[in-house]
Amino acid sequence: MRYIIVLLSLVVISCQSTEEHGHAHDQEGGHSHAGEEKPSVDYTIWTDQTELFVEFPALVVGESSRFATHFTVLDGHQPVREGTVTVSLIKGNKGIRHSVDAPSSPGIFVPSLQPKESGIYQLIFELETPAYTDRIVLNDIPIFATAEEAEKVLAGEEENGNAITFLKEQAWKMEFQTAPVLKKEVYQTIPTSGIWKVAPSDYQTLVAPATGRVSFSSGVLTEGSPVKEGQVLMTVSSTGLTSNNLGAEIQKARADYEQAKSEYERKKELYESKIVPKSEFEQVEQKYQIAKTNYETLSSGYSGGGKQVTAPIGGFIKSIQAVNGGFANQGDALVTVTSHKSSLLEVQVSPKYSAELKNIRNIWYQPKEGAWSNLNEKGGKILSVDKEVEANQPLISVFAEVNEGVEMPEGSFTEAQLAVGSAMESLVIPVSCLMEDYGNYSVIVQLSGESFERRNVTLGKRNGSEVEIIKGLSFGEVVVTKGAYQVKMASMSGQAPAHGHAH
Repeated sequence: MRYIIVLLSLVVISCQSTEEHGHAHDQEGGHSHAGEEKPSVDYTIWTDQTELFVEFPALVVGESSRFATHFTVLDGHQPVREGTVTVSLIKGNKGIRHSVDAPSSPGIFVPSLQPKESGIYQLIFELETPAYTDRIVLNDIPIFATAEEAEKVLAGEEENGNAITFLKEQAWKMEFQTAPVLKKEVYQTIPTSGIWKVAPSDYQTLVAPATGRVSFSSGVLTEGSPVKEGQVLMTVSSTGLTSNNLGAEIQKARADYEQAKSEYERKKELYESKIVPKSEFEQVEQKYQIAKTNYETLSSGYSGGGKQVTAPIGGFIKSIQAVNGGFANQGDALVTVTSHKSSLLEVQVSPKYSAELKNIRNIWYQPKEGAWSNLNEKGGKILSVDKEVEANQPLISVFAEVNEGVEMPEGSFTEAQLAVGSAMESLVIPVSCLMEDYGNYSVIVQLSGESFERRNVTLGKRNGSEVEIIKGLSFGEVVVTKGAYQVKMASMSGQAPAHGHAH
């Protein structure tokens, strides 16, 4: 009998849930479905930091209205979880206000106001969070004398029949992001590819400072190993060698230096006493300086019977030419160190673009997988452009210095775009907005906080991560950059709730 009661309860709950179609907000700011006596209104405002979507019943003199304010942090599109919201209704120098100290649920604050006089007011929302503050002003907000007047004025407003409902609570629970349609300079581009190389100024090859056996400072020294400036990488030891023995050479140089020093000090006293001529003292001084330099050069970096090889810059091991325990002559290449502070990008282009290459304005590239950057923004520069091609090299190479860290390994390929000619101002959006369907492109436009529309667009030129829009969008409209397909699927599922806004 107990299981029958539980089963009947589930059936009742199921029936109730299928009858609910609106998504208005209850007193805690959640979506409810209560009936309405007054029409409701909603506004969506975007600032540089915040998206405000607010729903509330029409403001009537003497009647309290609750504001279901949805605050979204634009960077990451997450709900505001902590903070204070103050809503003010102001006309001239007079007004009323109400503050709430915390959201009733993540992202939703529910302040309320009771207007005292009819007229046109300013509605101001002030948000204070631990991370930042924001202030949003809505102008020309009407306060009605009666509910009947509000019903009469607002009754004619109709919603977009093609709108897709996608609730804030849905967007907050997934990877979701929006961006405004911007006006920017757009260049004609040459799509191609490039090869990452190490800039010549960013690596140094270390050579053997003496003849001898090479010993690595650590047991394992491999290409790609990180190194710090001044770190000892190797030691070259000539201990046991009958010729080119650095230890013996240092001892001899030291003896010569000490003998020359003693003679120099003795001659100096005699010269100052005017006993020896200046020319004789200068010869002794010269011999002393040569002996001193020779000894200091040989003994510099000498420790434990060998010469130390240290990293002149911090970075990574690019290549190792020596073998641990092997023999090296003085001047032989041992190891190459690179800092990777900048990189060299070689872009290859078909000779048919040779005329356009005389006027390169910028180069877009990918410093890591899926991310676009460009020379102008990062302070890079074009170094050279080949003037001719050969049978074994049929493409024209363009070399550019990239002034940022590149996460792609040396020798790897990257997509690249060369900007040429003159720029034209046009509308642009991120490429990530685009949805393709058999060669046709569309985007999801955010009409308001929880209302979206799928819009066909005509594309123009691509500049890195952005694409020109020739037709279909207007400046300032907001498009979905992440989560567009989820919004599209919500429109096809038939499960998205309709716009009932009772409070």
